[in-house]
Order: sequence, then structure tokens, then C-alpha cells
Amino acid sequence: MGRGGATTFAMDMQHADAVMIMGSNMAECHPIAFRWVLKAKANGAKVIHIDPRFTRTSAMANIYSPVRAGSDIVYLGALVNYIINSPRWNSEPFFREYVVNYTNAATLIHPDYQGPEDLDGLFSGFDPSTKRYNTQTWSYQTEPAEPLVALADAQSFADVVAARVPGQPRQDRTLQDPYTVFQLLKRHYARYTPEMVEQICGTPRDTFLQVAETLLDNSGPEKTSAICYAVGWTQHTSGVQLIRTATLVQLLLGNIGRPGGGILALRGHATIQGSTDIATLYNIHPGYLNTPSVQRKHDTLKDYIATEVTPTAFWSNFPKFIVSQLKAWYGDSATPENQFGYDWLPKITGDHSHMPMFVEVSKGTVKGMFALGQNPAVGGQHAGFQRQALAKLDWLVVRDLFETETASFWKDSPEVRNGALKTADIKTEVFFLPAAAVQEMDGSFTNTQRLVQWHDKAVDPPGDARSDIWFTVHLGLRLKKLYATSTNSRDQGFNALTWDYIDAAENAEWRLQDEPSAQRILKEINGFTWADKKPLANFAQLKDDGSTVCGAWIYTGIYAPTPEHPAGLNRARSRTPDDWVALEWGFAWPANRRIMYNRAAADPAGNPWPKEARLAQHLSGGKFKGYVYFDPQAEAGKDAQGNPLLGKWVGLDVPDFPPTKKPNAPAKPNGVGLDFHDGASPFIMKGDGKAWLFAPSGLVDGPLPAHYEPYESPVQNFVYKQQTNPLAKVWEPKEMLAAVGSKEYPHILSTYRLTEHHLSGSMSRWLPWLAELQPELFVEISPEHAEELGINNTELVQISTPRGSIQAKALVTKRVRPYTVNGKKLHHVGMPWHWGYKGIAVGDVVNNLTALVGDPNVSIHEAKVFVCNVSKVRVA
Repeated sequence: MGRGGATTFAMDMQHADAVMIMGSNMAECHPIAFRWVLKAKANGAKVIHIDPRFTRTSAMANIYSPVRAGSDIVYLGALVNYIINSPRWNSEPFFREYVVNYTNAATLIHPDYQGPEDLDGLFSGFDPSTKRYNTQTWSYQTEPAEPLVALADAQSFADVVAARVPGQPRQDRTLQDPYTVFQLLKRHYARYTPEMVEQICGTPRDTFLQVAETLLDNSGPEKTSAICYAVGWTQHTSGVQLIRTATLVQLLLGNIGRPGGGILALRGHATIQGSTDIATLYNIHPGYLNTPSVQRKHDTLKDYIATEVTPTAFWSNFPKFIVSQLKAWYGDSATPENQFGYDWLPKITGDHSHMPMFVEVSKGTVKGMFALGQNPAVGGQHAGFQRQALAKLDWLVVRDLFETETASFWKDSPEVRNGALKTADIKTEVFFLPAAAVQEMDGSFTNTQRLVQWHDKAVDPPGDARSDIWFTVHLGLRLKKLYATSTNSRDQGFNALTWDYIDAAENAEWRLQDEPSAQRILKEINGFTWADKKPLANFAQLKDDGSTVCGAWIYTGIYAPTPEHPAGLNRARSRTPDDWVALEWGFAWPANRRIMYNRAAADPAGNPWPKEARLAQHLSGGKFKGYVYFDPQAEAGKDAQGNPLLGKWVGLDVPDFPPTKKPNAPAKPNGVGLDFHDGASPFIMKGDGKAWLFAPSGLVDGPLPAHYEPYESPVQNFVYKQQTNPLAKVWEPKEMLAAVGSKEYPHILSTYRLTEHHLSGSMSRWLPWLAELQPELFVEISPEHAEELGINNTELVQISTPRGSIQAKALVTKRVRPYTVNGKKLHHVGMPWHWGYKGIAVGDVVNNLTALVGDPNVSIHEAKVFVCNVSKVRVA
């Protein structure tokens, strides 16, 4: 939807009338967030769980719907088709009003566009020689562009933005033109029927219809439904498109931007959201600014801005975001004359994500690696390959709580034990550094709902263990000292870095024992004026002239000044609960806003929808008339003569819209930023102000989600001739992948997580009480499958793929079931992946089985569905 976080707020789910959970065992893996689902259920909401296994979440649901792993887009696509053809959707004016005004349903698409129904599963523009799409035919039909300035004549960054303004999109608000997004969507999903769901997903038709009707009955002007998902959706070769299909469902039902609605992305760690916000990913800078790349026109800062800016969205402020970030990193050394240090930024040359990175490690291209809180020897796909790749490094630094499999691969890995690696031949020099735990350091968590909460150090770490901040800051200080005398141009970025995060080092030489200040780092992330170091109150104060500093624009306001605290107040420390939306509990980016795009909580005229009016009355006792709405009598400042200006957006939440923009404000054809949108366009991060049912840009594998089979599948694609995502990324040789319908590997395998263990087990397998709760690896198989194989409960079985074989105890349970797909009986098994060969609770590495294949948009792996063979281990 244009930002990197969930559109809704976990706490807000208590206001939902229905909650659909798919791609997640929320009760097991996200139990704290799940409490809000249970609160909604206690308030009368219907809970739906759609999953290949009957899990703890299923047990708490009103409706459980089985679905074959890897067929989710068929299921969701059929929901789209069912919704737009249902009598309720076509008779309730709300749905059309929301869709026509708030989505791009009325926008006209290029007349040469063709979809998978025309091209056997492909979209127009596909080049089979490069396996890439030319996306020109996916673009909008627009009026002629009328930019205020030509790019060649741009004298400022503001001119660069203005020069990129396109023509206004053409629309047919009757939705009758065959090239409207709505008609293309309707045609695209016409084949996705309840009967197809039963045939391909293995879901009983009546169960699917019950789900569809429940969502329809609990959406509209009086009700809203929420959707929750996790890595059960992301970890597919069509993972991004799968999530996109959910946005289609929610937009058609009018559930985005409204309380009790939205889509909640359930992140797997306490602060995995923060790790993406402040950018541990290779391809983004903090605040979701794309990393400069040699593959794009990023030669100069002006080129970079011209390429990356969306001139008719809130992203029109992109120059302010990047210049303030460069100023934060390079301080006085960042000047207009040297493009604020832009040339010092490294540029990526391709896909440097985890899987292709390990391919390069295996080739010896990568010489050194930091594994900081990561255990690829267990957690990496095709883990045997990754363990052997580690032996090609010159050096490896591992920081963790315990000595992990990655730290000791050179002496006790399965490959050393079986002779594939010999310790004496491994050249890798390994440095294992003990890390402090969360309780042993200051810092913050940004959780799944974009909520930042501060935590204070409780105890000192033991022995030589140090915090993550200590390691990173002191490493930076040593590198700066190392490069201090260098005159090489490539080293000047290190010399220019601002790196003053240790309070004691402000006026003295830093010392090894000095702990950096997490709060100083937070101040830089928030931003301040460079001249006087005063904190910024919000990102509207950012400038593109070097006068402001900001580490990550989306967090601006987290350390804002107040009358009582002019030097800034850490709002992540706030712990004041309320019955509204808890604006004084922590800080939710952006701008402490709980629900994104909440302009959609009001109708096009700015009045609250009936549900929002009722909820606001209940929560605020009549103080507010809606969740967010336009109040024409609210004072919005004063004019030059001191007279009050009336009319602004108000409500329970922080409005996600220009505060004084009237609902009937017209769009300006050559307007920059939000001036390009009218007053009824809530989706301010999109160039047209509309939510995208059809994505004219941004995705490499299609403007509409289409079903492709997983890269390894036991069946042919019955929807289209094209079997798999044509742009799926593959780093495995052909012999390491099972053929479609392989008789050698006939069973479907999904990996998953447990409450009692965490990820690769580095934080849990060493703890006696958790090891006792889940002591050993198991594989869930159905009674029918067990009977066919002659396997009894707790007997040892072997699970094999072309990448490897492992053993586990059989857990024979009705929680998993066989699926009938187009008349073929398919057995599905499930395995948790937390075990390794170190710690108290040990077991084989499940990721020995998984493959190096990934989604083409984000390179996420496909561990949620691949094929295997399950057999009984014959004991001599």
C-alpha cells in the first residue's frame, strides 16, 4: 500500500466484526496480538482461519477452512469474484462509493494490455529471452502532462520533483469502459469460482461460501472485517502477489483505513518491523528510501531523486528525506557542493539478499561475513549448501547468546561428520563474540503494528558479552581510526561519518568500556536542526537544503519537543493507556498514527461512516463524531488579520491527510504532491491518491495477482498453461529441484514455528524449561497417510527432498489431512524448523530440505510449500 508496515493496528482488531486469519497460526506464533482477536470474538466478531493444518488458531475460530498449501491466490481470487458478483455488494451503495472514490477501479488502462486469460497465464510485455516484463501496457491512460518546469531546466530539487508530474489519469466513473481497472479485474477473476476452489485448493465448496458470506455480512457502512497474515503468505514464489490479493478483497469490501478493518502483517520477531524500518535490508535505506543502484539512473543525487521520487504523492517530499538523511550521516561534510555526500554512498549492483549472497559466498566472491543474531547453518534455505559455503570465507564474525551451529560449523557440522568438509582444510577464521540479551541493554522494539516501545537495561550482561549497539559503534570508531590518514577517495565517506553516539566521548577520547547511548541514536533518527541541534516536532519540518538532520523520516516525532521538554521527549517511553486508540502508549510511525489512510474512515464528503460514528460516540462520549472526519467548524489557525480559519480533519486518531484540505477540493492537473489529488483521495502515498486494485508499476511479475503453482508442486497448474511464476528466482541447479508431479517426491511439505521455540532455536534450544516443553523434532502426518506408509505414532521416519534427507518422530494427527486436487489424492505433512545439532534440545535441520528459490519482487524463499518423500525408517 505504499509503506513498509501494517495498515492497521493490532489493538484496533477488537473493533472488528470479523477477522480472517490466513497464512498464519496466529495463536501459536503471535499470541500477544491474538488477544485482540479473542477480544473481538468476545464482542461478537466471527473469527475465520484458513490453513492447511488445523492448529491452535483453528481451535479458537468460528470457521475453519482447509486449503492446500500454495493455492491461496485461487482461494482469495475466488473471494474477489464472489464479492463483486454478489447481490449484497451490488445492492449496497457503500461498496461502490468506496471503490469508485478510493481505489483506481475507474481508471483506464492502456488499450494494448492483455492478461493471463488472453496469454495462457502471462501478462502483456513478457520477453521469454530475458524472463522479464516490459510494463508499458500496464500503464494508465492519462491526459497530457503539464509540468511547471522541464527536468533539464531544474535548478532545485523542488524543480526536479515538479518536472516529473504526469498527466491526470483518465477515468470512467460508471465503470463500464472495458479498459477500466474494474472491468479488467472482473474479467481476470471470472474463472476463479467456488468450484475451482474445491477442485484446486481441496476446500469444500460450502466452507468457502460460508467464508465469503461471513466477510460480506461483516463489511459495509456499519461493519468492518480485518485480515491477518504472516510468513505463511510471504514465503512463496508468488508471495507478494498473494498479499496483494488480500488487499483486493479488503478494498472491494471497503475495509482499508477504517477501524476494525485493514490488513495486519504479523512480523516474526519482537522488532523485525523496526529492523526493516531502520533498514537491515540491502536494498533500502532507513525510512524505505531505495538504495542507490548501478542498474538505475542514480549517477548523481539529482538523478537519484528524479528516478525515485513519486512527484504526485507524499513521496514528493523525497528530496527532504534523503538530504536530511545524508546530513545525519555526514554532518558538516555534507554540503550542496558535494551533493551532501551522495557519492560516498555504496551502490548495489544486483540482488544482494540472503540466498544469492550465499551463492556468491560459495564461489569465494565474498571474503568475510558478519552473522549478528543470525544462524544460517540452521535457518538458511538448503542449509547444507550454506554450511559448506561458510567454508569458503576468509573470516566470519558471529555474535550470539550461545555458540551456534554457524559459529562452530568448521568442527561439528553434519558435513564435517560425513566427510564432505574436513576441518583441517577449512580456511575460515571464525570470531565468536558473546552478545548481550535484550534485558541487558537499552533500546526500543518496533512491533508488528508499527508501535515503538522503549525498554531500559535491567541488568549488566555477563562476562565479555556486549550489546549490539556497543559492538556496532565501537567497530565504527575503530574503522574511522583505521581510515583516518587515508587519502583514497573511496575512504572519505568513512572519514566524514558522524559517529558521536558515546556520551563520554563528547569531549574526550572514547574508551572501550563506554556503552553508546541508545537515546542519542534515537535523537538522530528523529531529526533536529543542524545549526542549533533542536529536535524536530514532525517530518513537515524537514528541508532539502541541509539545514535539517533526520535518520529516518517515518520516525520523526518520536523525540519531539514539548513545552515541558524543549530538548525533546522520548515518546516511545509513553505508557498512558486509554479506551480510545492509546495515542499516549508508545509511538506509532508515522506521526503517531494508529491506522494508516484513515481519511477512508469518512465518506467522500468528509462525514464519518455509520460504524465510525457509533464507535466514536462510544469511545469518546460524544467528544468526536467519527474516527477521522472533516469538521467545518474546527479552528485551523488564523489568517493574516488574526481571524480564525475554520475547517480541518479531526477525530480519535491522527488524521492521515492534509489537515485543512477540504473534502471537495479539486485536483490540480499540474499540482505537485498532494495538490495533484482531490479531497476524496485517501491514499496519499500513491501517485493518484487511490488504492491500487491494479498495479501499473512497482511489481515485476504482473499488475494483478494470478495463480501459479509453487516451484515444486505435485500437480499441474489447472488455472493457466503457465505452471510457475515466470519470473521466480532460482539459484538451484535443475537436478536439485523435483519435477512437477514427481513420483519420487509425491508429498507436500510446509515448515512452521512453535510457541516454545524461536526461529533457528538459538535463543530457545539452550533453555532447559523450553527444551523440556518441546524436546525433539517431529513431523505431523495424517492418520490416512500413516496407514498407507505403515507408520505408527512416535516411530522414526525419513523425510527426503532432492537437497537432502532428515529424520524425525512421526506425530500422527488429524490436524493434517489429505487433499483431493482435481481428482488426485495428495498428502500434506508439516514440520517445525527450530532444531539443530547444538544445545539441549537437538534434532535434524529441517532447512536441509528447502530450496534456493524465491519471489521475484523481494527474493523471499518458498519454505511454506515444496515436495518431499516420507518413509518409515527400518530399524535393523
